[in-house]
Amino acid sequence: MYQPNFIIKWLFPALYRVKGGQSLFFTFDDGPCPETTWQILAILREHNIKATFFVVGDNILRYPDLMREIISEGHQIGNHTMHHTDGFNVPTHEYIHDVEECQRLIETFTTQKTKFMRPPHGHIRWSEMIRLRRLGYTIVQWDVIAHDWEADRSAENIVNIIHQYSRPGSIIVLHDSHKAAPRSIPALRTICNSLSSTKEILGT
Repeated sequence: MYQPNFIIKWLFPALYRVKGGQSLFFTFDDGPCPETTWQILAILREHNIKATFFVVGDNILRYPDLMREIISEGHQIGNHTMHHTDGFNVPTHEYIHDVEECQRLIETFTTQKTKFMRPPHGHIRWSEMIRLRRLGYTIVQWDVIAHDWEADRSAENIVNIIHQYSRPGSIIVLHDSHKAAPRSIPALRTICNSLSSTKEILGT
């Protein structure tokens, strides 16, 4: 499934697409990761594109200089939990603590006011979603997910998914991880070479 269906959107209200947006909104999950983030940043810089990076707290601790580089190049930061925690597998209070721990870490690097949060795997319970909204988080899902972590796909297949399902305002998920790199890096390069209208950053 490359796009969430209307039942999912109805059951789990979140930001899936930027209504009225004329650009595509690139987002990258699971970083920062030294094997991939530098390459992603270089491609985005070449095309003057800003993106949103949904970062994992554990990876921020491992690669703080890379986190600073993402921010210094003008990209937005989103919360992807401290330990890439699946919201379906832990009690609500533990999940909220994990998100808040990651957010406190993020705020030691950046003063951005908007608190974007994307649940790992898209998994979040109603109780978790309500608590996070009360704490001021904007929950961001996606309009197009390209399955770039799947080893049996090619970069060309990833590009075709994004071209086929994207529309103005689409929030596109790629992954900033070693696992996805053989597909996400060449796919991003091809997409950026073919699209000229994607200059916006999520939330600005």
